[in-house]
Amino acid sequence: MAENKKAVKNPNQKKKKKATQFDNFFKGVVRENPIFVFLLGLCPALAVTNTLETALGMGVLVIFVLTASNLVVSLIKNLIPDQIQIPAYIVVIATFVTIVGLLTEAYAFELHQALGIFIPLIVVNCLIMGRATAYASKNGPFNSIIDGVGMGVGFMLAMMLIGVSREILATGAITFGRYLPLPFEVSLIDTDMYMFNMEVFVGPAGGFIMIGVFLAIFTAIGNYNKRKKAQARQAWIEQKKKEAAERKKRKAMEEAGDSA
Repeated sequence: MAENKKAVKNPNQKKKKKATQFDNFFKGVVRENPIFVFLLGLCPALAVTNTLETALGMGVLVIFVLTASNLVVSLIKNLIPDQIQIPAYIVVIATFVTIVGLLTEAYAFELHQALGIFIPLIVVNCLIMGRATAYASKNGPFNSIIDGVGMGVGFMLAMMLIGVSREILATGAITFGRYLPLPFEVSLIDTDMYMFNMEVFVGPAGGFIMIGVFLAIFTAIGNYNKRKKAQARQAWIEQKKKEAAERKKRKAMEEAGDSA
C-alpha cells in the first residue's frame, strides 16, 4: 500500500546555478550591505546623515567614486606591480574624489558646505578601498562596474534610511531642495508634534542610536531566518531517521517471511 507522505526537502540541497549580474548587484544592497552587514563607512553614516538630503548626496558621491574606481582598477590591475598596488589604488580613488569635490563645489555648493571634510575623506573610506582590492583587482571591467554600483546603492540606501529617521525624529519634517541643486524646495513631511523634536538626533549621538536600532532589527531578522533553517534541517533529519527505521523494519519482516 502506497504511503501518502509529504516529503521534507533537504535544506542543504540547493540547485547549482551560475551567479547572474543581478546577484552580483543585489548582494551589495542586502546580503553584503556595507553599513548594516560589514559595518564599513560608519564615519559619514554618523556625521552626515542628520538629514535625508545630505545622506542622499553622500551616497551619490560614493556611488560615482566606487564605480569609477572599480572600473579603472580592473583595467590597470595587470599593469601594476604587487608592491605598489595599494598606493596606486589610492591615487586612482583620490583622483575621482577630487573630481566629485570640484563638481559638488561648483554645482551643489550648499551640499558641499554641508558635507565639508567628509568629501575628501571618501579617499580613505574602507568600502571603496576594500572593493578595489578584494573584487575589482580580480575581476573584469563589467563585473567590477556592477559590483561598484551594487555596493554603492546599498551604501546610499542605508545612509538614506538613517538620514530619514534622524531628520523626522529631530525636526518632524523631511525637506528637499535645501542642499541638493533642485529648482524648488518642498517639505515632504511636516509635523509640529512634540515627540518629533528630539535634538539628540541632530548630532553624531543620534547616528549611533539609529545605527544601533537598525542593526538590532536586521540581526533579529537574520537570527529568525537561521532558526527557521535549523528547524527545517532538523525536520529533514528526523524524516530520514524515520524512513531508515521503516526500511529496516520492512527488511526484517521480509527476512522473517523468507525463513518461514
